[in-house]
Amino acid sequence: MILLTAWPVAALAGDTPGRFDFYVLSLTWSPSYCAAEGGARDDAQCETGRRYGFLVHGLWPQYERGYPEDCPTRLAPDEAGIRALADLMPARGLVRHEWRKHGACSGLAPADYLKTIRAAREAVHIPAAFQRIDSYTTVSPAEVEAAFVAANPGLRPIGVAVTCDGRRLREVRVCLTRDLRFRACEEVDRRACRADRVVLPPVR
Repeated sequence: MILLTAWPVAALAGDTPGRFDFYVLSLTWSPSYCAAEGGARDDAQCETGRRYGFLVHGLWPQYERGYPEDCPTRLAPDEAGIRALADLMPARGLVRHEWRKHGACSGLAPADYLKTIRAAREAVHIPAAFQRIDSYTTVSPAEVEAAFVAANPGLRPIGVAVTCDGRRLREVRVCLTRDLRFRACEEVDRRACRADRVVLPPVR
């Protein structure tokens, strides 16, 4: 489910836990993920009767250019911590994956990293227009970005990026300081969706 493969960056030799510049909170539009691949995988967030809009994909430590990943660790989140995050990240396998790939690079203990995910999510307000979509809706990425900026005082356009898969809106990525304040992130912003219009599948 990680959609960073197109970025021209790679893990740096010697990535060190706790050595990074800022976070990216990635919010996935669950109906788009389920339409594209999650439904075929029987992902928990795509089960019949689940009605999710924006969910947390991950909280990613970043360098000003590039990002650390797969930092060495022998630690892992416990099941109680994973279950406690189910309202934000229903797929338990995703939580484990995000810890291994990104969370271990935060320098935090697993339980503290999961708490930081929740704190980061609570720092970002979902615009009212995108809290629930009942029918297929076409928007421009710029409209989505502007709505997030308007709903979050202190957030600037250069600190948020909307991504797409060509026709569907996939994610909104918000850049946060290490103490979870909004900040600019030029590299992330440059990787935003360039489509004129994208579709948001409805929450079902």
